[in-house]
Amino acid sequence: MIENKKKPNPIDIHVGSRIRLRRTMLGMSQEKLGESLGITFQQIQKYEKGTNRVGASRLQNISSILNVPVSFFFEDAPGEHSGSIGGMAEASSSNYVVDFLSSSEGLQLNRAFVKISDPKVRRKVVELVKALAAEADAD
Repeated sequence: MIENKKKPNPIDIHVGSRIRLRRTMLGMSQEKLGESLGITFQQIQKYEKGTNRVGASRLQNISSILNVPVSFFFEDAPGEHSGSIGGMAEASSSNYVVDFLSSSEGLQLNRAFVKISDPKVRRKVVELVKALAAEADAD
């Protein structure tokens, strides 16, 4: 029996998941990202699932649209050796962000927060959350 379907490469899956993470952090739809790139939202879905590999020039365009360096898409990639490259101090903080945004509450909070356009209101929300966290620690 010949296996026709090729499994996606773990790096392609990781890069796709990081594209999805950043896109959702910004509250951007697959349609909007696809439109910015001149491709369909279905193609974005394939990138995010890792079924289609993202080419270098396309990844550069995506990083520009999502306002992150290209290296963002490779952070914590499978097979990456800790300490082998600079910026490892940021890896644990990026894991925390990924864990937070993977939770339903984190994603909902982030989506609502990015819709607040007034910086003063954003600061007040952060102060409120800090105060609530301090109260919880005191209990």
